[in-house]
Amino acid sequence: MNIRPRILKGMPGYDLQRFGGDSLSGLIVGVIAVPLSIAVAVASGVGPEQGLATAVIAGVVVALFGGGSVQVSGPTGTFVVISYAIGAQYGYAGLALATAMAGVMMVIMGFANLGKIIQYVPYPVVIGFSSGIATVILVSQLGDLLGISMLEAPPDAPTRLLTYAQRLGSVSVADTLVSLTTVSVLILWKRVSQRVPGALIAIIGVTAVVALFDLPVVTIGSRFGSLPRGLQWYGFPSISFALVQELMVPAFTIALLSSIESLFTAMVADGMIGERHDPNTELVGEGLANVAVTLFGGIPASGAIARTATSARNGGRTPVAAVMNAAFVLLVMSALAPLASFIPIAALASVLAVVAWNMAEWRSFRAMVRGPKSDMVVLLTTFSLTVIIDLSVAIQVGMVLASFLFMRRMSMVSQVTVLRSERRQQRYEELQQADINVRTTSRAIPKDVEVYEINGAFFFGAAEKFRNAMLLIQRRPKVRILGMRSVNALDMTGLRLLEDLANDARTHGGHIILARLQPQPERALRKSGLYDQIGGDNVCDTLEDALRRARVLTGTA
Repeated sequence: MNIRPRILKGMPGYDLQRFGGDSLSGLIVGVIAVPLSIAVAVASGVGPEQGLATAVIAGVVVALFGGGSVQVSGPTGTFVVISYAIGAQYGYAGLALATAMAGVMMVIMGFANLGKIIQYVPYPVVIGFSSGIATVILVSQLGDLLGISMLEAPPDAPTRLLTYAQRLGSVSVADTLVSLTTVSVLILWKRVSQRVPGALIAIIGVTAVVALFDLPVVTIGSRFGSLPRGLQWYGFPSISFALVQELMVPAFTIALLSSIESLFTAMVADGMIGERHDPNTELVGEGLANVAVTLFGGIPASGAIARTATSARNGGRTPVAAVMNAAFVLLVMSALAPLASFIPIAALASVLAVVAWNMAEWRSFRAMVRGPKSDMVVLLTTFSLTVIIDLSVAIQVGMVLASFLFMRRMSMVSQVTVLRSERRQQRYEELQQADINVRTTSRAIPKDVEVYEINGAFFFGAAEKFRNAMLLIQRRPKVRILGMRSVNALDMTGLRLLEDLANDARTHGGHIILARLQPQPERALRKSGLYDQIGGDNVCDTLEDALRRARVLTGTA
């Protein structure tokens, strides 16, 4: 496995002109990263400085070890739900350990050549949990948007929504006005400028008004106190075997979410700059980043699509842009930390609510609801479980359900056909009633010979159809010919059935003949030893050769 960080490719021939473009891009992205990192951290149940630390460490590590030229990594809204849930149950120590475990899993996936993992996650599952996460984020921010004070909010969305409803009498008018103003600025600023981030303008403007008029709103300072300057060393989280066992599923959920988001972001960036990222190296880089952030009190990180796209649009072309972005965020942490105490929590909640609305994929959600029923079932199941129960459960159930539906579809497209000779008048009504094709052929099929054609992958679905076809043909023929021209994949179930056929034939003095083997089935047969058991003379290149061999075996040649 060749893991080669992209920065090694981007540095030869690097000059001041490129550095200037990367630096400007990093500055612009850093301006976006600061408010978003704080908002994600607060929503995840940790301190604002921990979100900024994640942006700094993840940004540098992925720039040094990742597989994309302009990938910008840091805390994203995707992890708010799972981070808050883990933190509420296990504290930050549990969240840090789960994040580090997820990082290790991602590194292993990268070295195991699983960089194309995004291709194996069904689209309905992705849309289901993306929309579900967005919905849970919106619900989780209602308290801060309305200024409803709660010491400890319930981690699950339904209970939290019910709790908010019971406390509508404590809504803060000032916090609500801050929220409405922030959302309005975020929406309207897009018409003014696409280059200057609306989140920065909204937070600076609202914070200035709140400080100037001394409005009675909840701020970062009133909730978290004064922020520390610069990075804080936390050290590696403590490990216990029991805790590792409990966090295995949440850690895998973080690893899967980070992998999907990072690889998708890298794909988008490829289209913008005309390059191709290395997905395996990207997984290794993101995995190392998730391990490294825990040393500084960070939270789960992944490639951030808005920040990565902004970097590409503003001249970033090498990983140096991500390093400069991290440097700018670190500068803000070191020099402007006291000013961050004045930022209203309602303004941060508004920024995150708009981010959640944009990530919800509502248009795709509506389109899939109108699509095939099986996809709709997977979509609604994943979405509902994400919102009502838990993201980890939703992903597990969604993947299993999608797998079952895929297997059902494969069974439907895999078909077994029984060939009937024009010169013989057997009755095949039962076969046709059992959804097994019967086709008449002009070829002369000898007596005591049955010919089957298998179309599609010969796995458990097709194998079961084949077994049914043999059971419905009541008499046992002396020779069974299997035409496998259209079989491009043979799994263990198919091998086991062929082995049973070979053993049955040997026991009763019969034979099986395979015709027109494709490369993968032939390799599987040879590796299992079944090829030699059947006999090389009984593996034919064409159906005509197989029929001639059958005549020899039945003594009708």
